[in-house]
Amino acid sequence: MTLSEELKWRGFINQTTLPDISAIDNSNLTFYHGFDASSDSQTIGNLAAMMMDKVFVRHGHRAVLLAGGATSLIGDPGGKDAERPLQGEETIRHNVEQAEKQLQAIFKDDEFTLVNNLDWIKDLTVIDFLRDIGKHFGMSTLVQRDYIAKRIGTDGAGMSFTEFSYTLLQGYDFLHLFEKYGCTLQISGSDQWGNVLSGVDLIRKVHGKEVHGLTMPLIVNKATGKKFGKSEEGAIWLDETKTSVYKFYQFWLNVDDEGVTDYIKIYTTITPKDYDELIAKFEADKSTRAAQKYLAYEVTKLVHGIKRADSVRNVSEVLFGQKDFAELSADDIAELAIEIPAVPSTDLAQAIVASGLATSNSEVRRLLAANAISINGEKITDVDLSKSSPAHGHLLAKVGKNRFVLIKV
Repeated sequence: MTLSEELKWRGFINQTTLPDISAIDNSNLTFYHGFDASSDSQTIGNLAAMMMDKVFVRHGHRAVLLAGGATSLIGDPGGKDAERPLQGEETIRHNVEQAEKQLQAIFKDDEFTLVNNLDWIKDLTVIDFLRDIGKHFGMSTLVQRDYIAKRIGTDGAGMSFTEFSYTLLQGYDFLHLFEKYGCTLQISGSDQWGNVLSGVDLIRKVHGKEVHGLTMPLIVNKATGKKFGKSEEGAIWLDETKTSVYKFYQFWLNVDDEGVTDYIKIYTTITPKDYDELIAKFEADKSTRAAQKYLAYEVTKLVHGIKRADSVRNVSEVLFGQKDFAELSADDIAELAIEIPAVPSTDLAQAIVASGLATSNSEVRRLLAANAISINGEKITDVDLSKSSPAHGHLLAKVGKNRFVLIKV
């Protein structure tokens, strides 16, 4: 499968300046992709963009990955109805460090160059900016950009010169990377199309050279019609302190049947042959959730490593009655302790009350009488914990259908 064929098969192609996408198949190019640092973690939306980059890398092309230390100080106005609040330099510096760590983790098996646009923009003077960059941009072209036209139109919230200049700075990024690294292709999300064109036009005007842009489409949850990558708690982050490894795994495990076939192509490196076999198995019996299980494990393994992926898979299977608690390792139990209440106790009633799953010892006794409490998957009728065998010094108590407490005995 050629590069262009794989990009099409995975659903990565949206807009492009290339007259024929197959032109990239026989080329040896260097591309760049910029990542925003307005938050202290990338999301799974950013991860999709990284997966597109990895397709290019697998086909032998050179990647320059950019953390936007300068542009994030301004804030990308694309897709925003109002002015973004400016963030401090220390905040952005920290966010860039976090972005770089996550990029290094995702691309740990790939060759790539990591850059920060603050390195070349910080010394740019106002005069240089106006004479060397601004001179090449026509106002009539800029104000017709969708996101600018929307903001400065009759019903728009307006736009400051600061945000208006964002597209010029991103165009300058492309020019700088073209001159220093020979980048001839910018990859981005569809919301960056106007900014991509700024770089393509700037390089043509400054050097008389033809470079190109390629965007990937917005990933949409087919079941809701909304942007993919949100949960009830908000965005799904790559940083485990913002979205725990278990919750990350559960998000993928619970994606809808309608969209999972697309998500597998986007978020994993599965081959077409293996994909066809997996989807045939899934379509034959969707109740097994074979596609979701594959997706959840593979994406969690990519982002958090095989050891953590194994643990959260094991923990999930125990909590949903597919595996015995005794089969968990000490690492698995440590992972479980992050997600559910963990109480040191030798008294069942005290542990359940301390965890907040019951309000009093008498309520625990009523729950026992109603056969609503189990230890390590076995229903119990009294509070004597000595009859249950701990795993690595712990017992798992379940109250009702899906409330748990980990008891360290």
